[in-house]
Amino acid sequence: MAKELILENDCAILWYHTDSKIVHHQIKKYAYGKNLQELLMKGTELLKTKGAKKWLSDDRNNSALTKADMEWGEKVWFPATVKNGWKYWAIVQPEKVIGQMNMKNLIEQYAKQGITAKMFSDPDEALEWLKAQ
Repeated sequence: MAKELILENDCAILWYHTDSKIVHHQIKKYAYGKNLQELLMKGTELLKTKGAKKWLSDDRNNSALTKADMEWGEKVWFPATVKNGWKYWAIVQPEKVIGQMNMKNLIEQYAKQGITAKMFSDPDEALEWLKAQ
């Protein structure tokens, strides 16, 4: 499967799967603030420019979002991302329970806005589910 490297820093990697039109990020270490926002906005831009509708979040190495990041996500990132076509979200859940609870809450909120989301423990299974959507 062909994938393009879009961004890499010490916190995260962002790819674009060209054949399946999937935005895919992997958190390498706890991401927050500017690093997280840059990663997510670059992914949103890919939805817009590539016509993608699917996003794979590999958040195994992340934890709960800060209050500031939650507010930014709610007010800035989420509306822009939905506007740019986002429909399907596969999440490889964080290893830390607090991070898992955080993601569960986001899934519930986003479902009310039309996002079909599913949690996984294995990134390959998450990718296969997204490809089938």
